[in-house]
Amino acid sequence: MQSNYLKNKEDTGRVARSGQYRVMIVDDSAVIRGLMSKWLSEDPAIQIVGTAGNGEMALTSMPRFDPEIIILDIEMPVMDGLTALPKFFEIDPKVKVIMASTLTGRNAEISMRALSMGASDYVAKPTSNREVATSMSFQEELISKVISIAAASRLRNGGKVFHGAKSLIDKQFTPLSKANPVVEKRKFSRGKSSILAIGSSTGGPQALLTVLKNLGSVNVPVVITQHMPATFTSILAKHLTQSTGFDCKEAEDGDRLENGKVYIAPGDFHLTVVEKGGGKVIALNQEPPENFCRPSVEPMFRSLTKVYGPEVFAVILTGMGHDGLNASRELVEAGGKLIAQDEETSVVWGMPGAVSNAGLCSGIYPLDQIGSKIKEKLMGLPQ
Repeated sequence: MQSNYLKNKEDTGRVARSGQYRVMIVDDSAVIRGLMSKWLSEDPAIQIVGTAGNGEMALTSMPRFDPEIIILDIEMPVMDGLTALPKFFEIDPKVKVIMASTLTGRNAEISMRALSMGASDYVAKPTSNREVATSMSFQEELISKVISIAAASRLRNGGKVFHGAKSLIDKQFTPLSKANPVVEKRKFSRGKSSILAIGSSTGGPQALLTVLKNLGSVNVPVVITQHMPATFTSILAKHLTQSTGFDCKEAEDGDRLENGKVYIAPGDFHLTVVEKGGGKVIALNQEPPENFCRPSVEPMFRSLTKVYGPEVFAVILTGMGHDGLNASRELVEAGGKLIAQDEETSVVWGMPGAVSNAGLCSGIYPLDQIGSKIKEKLMGLPQ
């Protein structure tokens, strides 16, 4: 099936004639399929090419629907989402999948497995059809992720991005193009780094796994802000601990920073670092979201610049939007180091593209090189 399917594709990155992003919705609830179809199709950037009530139906109809993006439920009869996921990639390796599930511990665990199997991102569905129908935040998140991931995929595959999306939030998540002029990188500042800080969003869980695996042990604390809902962050910490050898935990208010340990901002809380009792401790808060995010990279970077000054080593990984951009300016002006993931290996080159194009980075690297580059700079090896 794969060879016949791909043989009939155009070489333009599977762009629809209309230029819209082609979406298929796979969910066993007819109500949810109808609601998602209605919201998504109201944005001129999106074309709903088909729906299916389970994974088997989706696989059968996929060649006919020709989607760029699949929104995939987890729990379905006949064939569930996790079973269907790798089969989608067998049919079309370039298709992008966004997992959609209610926010339970079990579904969060399954969603994390789906991300490790190649899903690009996830959205947390409200627990009832009524809540789904009335939740503007869920609708906006779903639309913005579909547009951002599809646009980034087109750029990567030589296609054209759709211009004129209706969604206001999309203006915050417009991917950056390879056509942008190359910005001169800063020289790495001299001096030691006493803490490693990482910000990430769309595609971040797998990127974090790769970075930490390639990084190995370090003699500084590591703090991470990954855009995730509350149930997910503790599971992310567990998965990273099991897969990387690092001692990773969901950060708690008052945690004293220890060298070699990884602290992940809990969902719905900003993570900051303050000086207390002669040491550095984590202070969580629920101040307003920044760049639509809580946790946000901005307050984490700001607090680290205040406490550590030039001794911060910061990394921006894949993610939509520009969270972390403003605080990154303060960080590098204070003498801190900043590197970012490159466009080719990012699921969405929004956050890393923003700091890269602002001329704030001393290095822009493929994902598989970032861990070793961090290690090199932390050890004080020459540029």
